[in-house]
Amino acid sequence: MSAHEFTLIVEGPDLQDEPYIDALFESGFDDATIARVGSIQFLDFDREAESFADAVFTATENLESAVPGIRVVHLEPDDLVTMSEIAGRVGRTRESVRLLISGDRGPGWFPAPATHFRRRQRMWRWQEVAIWFAEKLGEPQVVGDPGRAQFISAFNAGLKWRESGDTLSSQEQRRLQRLVG
Repeated sequence: MSAHEFTLIVEGPDLQDEPYIDALFESGFDDATIARVGSIQFLDFDREAESFADAVFTATENLESAVPGIRVVHLEPDDLVTMSEIAGRVGRTRESVRLLISGDRGPGWFPAPATHFRRRQRMWRWQEVAIWFAEKLGEPQVVGDPGRAQFISAFNAGLKWRESGDTLSSQEQRRLQRLVG
């Protein structure tokens, strides 16, 4: 087993209220820090598990069963990254990354942004960027665990599916299930 760090963003009752703190403590949540930024509450985990996925699933299941009405809505670190976040993750300056993105330096063919290309604040999929750094610049250490970013993206898609499931017609739900297969 190894330790896995991640953050779960939640909605529902205020986890910093005494009864919920007690419920979490009794349920064994000694590996999480409860915090809030504005109206967004989250738990930072450092959880021991066989895999990253096991750590995330057990934390989600345990949390949602320990506190009635709490719902996990997002898993961080997100797969979408800004130019500044790319720079931080690869150990380069923002300007260096900007030059690689524009093709003014490096081999070119940087991955296309995942958000609208005309936006000032563009975002990229981390997994695509990490693979580009490994393949085009010979920096395999950037990739880390290649399945982790894909899992985070899929897990967040599952949370979105769960959130929108009540608003979709049964026909739309069946067609989406066939799509993801």
